[in-house]
Amino acid sequence: MKVIIFGLGNFGMSLALKLTETGNEVIGIDKQMNKVNLIKDKIAHAICLDATNELAYDALPLKDTNIVVVAIGENEGAAIITTAILKKKTTAQIISRSLSPIHDTVLSAMKVDKIVHPEQEAAERLTGKINLRNVLENFKLDNDYSISEINIHREFEGKTLQDLDFRKKYNLNIVTILRECTKRNLLGNEIQRREVIGIPTFDTKIQKNDILIVFGNNEDIAAFGEKVANN
Repeated sequence: MKVIIFGLGNFGMSLALKLTETGNEVIGIDKQMNKVNLIKDKIAHAICLDATNELAYDALPLKDTNIVVVAIGENEGAAIITTAILKKKTTAQIISRSLSPIHDTVLSAMKVDKIVHPEQEAAERLTGKINLRNVLENFKLDNDYSISEINIHREFEGKTLQDLDFRKKYNLNIVTILRECTKRNLLGNEIQRREVIGIPTFDTKIQKNDILIVFGNNEDIAAFGEKVANN
């Protein structure tokens, strides 16, 4: 997908890098040149631009963009103005960061596609990581079930999913696998990122540094995380 991120603070920069690593084409935008310089060689394109200036948007490929993220976190007014301009300029999905309950209300009134609260969500993810040992990321579906990213142990390397028999041994379903690869960005620079391999089959072999995306009961995920951590 093509994604534009406005605001390259901690949240915006982390999101830009993670999306790039997972195969997306990301344009990062910030009005501070030092932030642009920090990331310009790590994503498809980085631009120094004042997002509150509507005229500046004419230089952006909004028509070809799938998702726009307003990640501005230091200036609530600028974040709201940026979101308002984007609602006017693009039909892409808009995801906007909220900084306060009032900001929530304004964004809801604008009918933004998705409102995010990164600090609150980060705290919840950290709680999940602490509670589920060796789990890298955890998406809670309800009180009992989650989709989680789990590092593999070296004893799994070279074995097929049929050999490992996850469903029988661990009561977990493997949704997909994230695998390291080397790609070139639009500037021709080599970057390391992880890509989803698609739907795995019984003869899919586990490789070094693979990350398993598993679905299952939280207790089973925790038990598997403990096993991997202890081996």
